[in-house]
Amino acid sequence: MTQINMTNHAIRRTAIVTGAARGIGAGVARRLARDGLAVAVVDLVEEDCAGTVDAITRDGGTAAAFAADVNDESAVTAAVARIAAELGAPTVLINNAGIGGPNAGVEETSTQQWDAVTGVSLRGAFFLTRAVTPYMLAAGWGRIVNMSSISALGDSGRVDYAAAKAGLIGFTKSLALRLGQHGVTANAIGPGFVVSDMTRVGAQRRGRSFEEHQRIVAQTIPVRRVGQPEDIAHTASYLVSPEAGFVSGQVIYVAGGPVD
Repeated sequence: MTQINMTNHAIRRTAIVTGAARGIGAGVARRLARDGLAVAVVDLVEEDCAGTVDAITRDGGTAAAFAADVNDESAVTAAVARIAAELGAPTVLINNAGIGGPNAGVEETSTQQWDAVTGVSLRGAFFLTRAVTPYMLAAGWGRIVNMSSISALGDSGRVDYAAAKAGLIGFTKSLALRLGQHGVTANAIGPGFVVSDMTRVGAQRRGRSFEEHQRIVAQTIPVRRVGQPEDIAHTASYLVSPEAGFVSGQVIYVAGGPVD
């Protein structure tokens, strides 16, 4: 197998970031582009990715938008093939795409909601990883980062979301065990409260303005502030770097304090 020395920063790597039209995904995509990676900005609608792509290219980076429903196997396969042809073989994958349904206990969660939430976060991560792994194996190098959540530790009001995010942790550790000998690492990030469309919806459900909601939540966080997409992006940047080659199978909670 041909080995590529990825400690040479002159080599342009290609990263795929899913759910990158906004929020955490957009923040991660912009950071990886600043780190010198060519970034495939993937979301459900290609036009929605324009803001992220434009921000990257204005800063002198390389990025292109790609549409894919990550819960659709054939769409993922086609998107990854197109990314490899247009940007180069992907050796960095950020499985960030995810959705959250309404707060509901297990007795109130419909089958359709369960399938939708777990399908995007967990099934989608499987499809992307399976499609990208051959490129990493061919290169003898790769980085996989799965976006979990502190909800993976349990969330009585979002059993579907918690299950999907917990599943990603098991998936991550299994990938680390399987792929490590090939120069591929796999890690998970577990964000706490981060400013995003999802947390904005959470404020609306509680009848609060988003600003008030952030102030209330911040008082429960040891560092006394809420997270920003950039906080997650900093961690992702390290995990996909050549310097993180001895870090694999880990879950890093980026939550402003310890989590149980």
